Amino acid sequence: MNAVPNPVDPPSEGQQPPISLAAERARAQLHEEIERVRNGVEEMLSEQAAAGAEDEALRRELDALREDTRLFVKKRTKRVERKLEGRIDGVEQRTERLEARIDEVESDRTAAEIRIHAQTEQMLDELLAELRSIADLFTRRPGN
Repeated sequence: MNAVPNPVDPPSEGQQPPISLAAERARAQLHEEIERVRNGVEEMLSEQAAAGAEDEALRRELDALREDTRLFVKKRTKRVERKLEGRIDGVEQRTERLEARIDEVESDRTAAEIRIHAQTEQMLDELLAELRSIADLFTRRPGN
């Protein structure tokens, strides 16, 4: 029998995001079921080769089944892709918010370091002034 293009083959790399493991399992199970139905129909067709009118009706039914299956798989694949894209968009948004928060924290840290440095410098200047005033008191002679 002529093979119909497999509607459940995964897309080539770079065209679409990877599909989750559960979706891959479901796709494999669906593919097995489709193949089982196809094989069953093809066996029936070969057994009824003598009945030409019935054979043609079965062929039309098989073609309709193949088309329905193709459309079903296409619809399910698009639904899974939309869900995956939504999840990816959500992750990207959370990542952007996290990066903005990291930038904010880094800015706050830098400002805090500057404040600490300025306050330490001021404290040391005040301490030096006190030490100089104490030294001046010791260096003054009682007779002056």
